[in-house]
Amino acid sequence: MKRLLVLAFALIFSLGTVSAFAADDSKMLRANEKKVWEKACSAIPPERQLNVEQFKKLYDEVMAGKKKAYLIDVRTHPEFYAFHIPYTDHIHSGHMYTIPKKIKDKDAMIVVWCRTKKRQCYVAEKLVEYGFTNVWTYTGGIVGWIKAGYPVCNEFAGIFKVVEYHKRFTETDKKTGKPKWQIREFHPY
Repeated sequence: MKRLLVLAFALIFSLGTVSAFAADDSKMLRANEKKVWEKACSAIPPERQLNVEQFKKLYDEVMAGKKKAYLIDVRTHPEFYAFHIPYTDHIHSGHMYTIPKKIKDKDAMIVVWCRTKKRQCYVAEKLVEYGFTNVWTYTGGIVGWIKAGYPVCNEFAGIFKVVEYHKRFTETDKKTGKPKWQIREFHPY
């Protein structure tokens, strides 16, 4: 009987402990992620955070050979392969640790961007921590570049302009309620 009582108390304690850990911490986690991201973004002073016009001016100067800078897209490989700013560099944000092996001058101008502006802050903060002294961010990301009407490129289409940008093509026909596309294999949209 004592054994059964001890087992019952152990089971009740275990269930109470598990349910305490299973509590919804998502709001706290999202709030903490926002704090961490804001801290990362603060590693780059406002005067080194370029908007789309400032970045385009720098891009044109670098492409014309008038200025030297590393222009690094830190989006994922599939994002980069879909389209990117012509003639720019690419290092996936998850591989930012490789940058000190590739850029040996701590004073080199390095500009990073992503799709909008989330990953670039994390990468820029790490570059500063690594010891790079001339780190910049382009805050508009590839979305800002496209919306401004500037060209992008990929291996298959060459250089082109995106006429309409969507996060995902999930539109449906208003009359039928069916997707505007018929069949897709292995695509998330």
